[in-house]
Amino acid sequence: MGRSETKELIRRAARERFLNEGYGNSSLRSIAADAGVDVALISYYFGSKRGLFNAAMSLTVNPAEMVEVALEGDLETLPTRMLRGLLAVWDDPASGAPLLALLRAAATDPSVGRLAAEAVEQGIVIPLADGIGGEDALRRAASLSAQLSGVILSRYLLRVEPIASMTADEVVEALEPSLARTLSGTAEPALGGRRKVAGPKRR
Repeated sequence: MGRSETKELIRRAARERFLNEGYGNSSLRSIAADAGVDVALISYYFGSKRGLFNAAMSLTVNPAEMVEVALEGDLETLPTRMLRGLLAVWDDPASGAPLLALLRAAATDPSVGRLAAEAVEQGIVIPLADGIGGEDALRRAASLSAQLSGVILSRYLLRVEPIASMTADEVVEALEPSLARTLSGTAEPALGGRRKVAGPKRR
């Protein structure tokens, strides 16, 4: 068996383990056993467990490209396009499963967490801020990213109901107004509150 075939065998075995067992529960020895190779070959080809994880979970989604596509259109409907794009990617098992594995690994391994944070900052927040422009663009872009991250955590990792079982259209309908206010930077009354209307002045 050649070098490329061996690497691919290890990568596939690792991907299967990471998806089924999670990052923390997948040992290099178990992956090597699944691939039928010596565990030393993993370090030789991939350097470390994190290196193997990055290769095995090679994501088909480029965050910067998603933002670039979402920016093609009216800024008023940009949050809706971003949310719909996010839901489409995460609801699709082919693209969502590796992302969920990455999210779980980021929660347990600080080094993977730093990689994920850098990907969000460099791939989403900064390109989004550049695209929307205006005052406090970076803050508004970061705030929108934080809200979208909350959707991911609630719907896919924690499986919080009812958002976990809602359709994509229902999620968009529920969150669209809030996301639009965040991106525009406009303030609204607190939940359940009403704007006060000034009454006649007392004499």
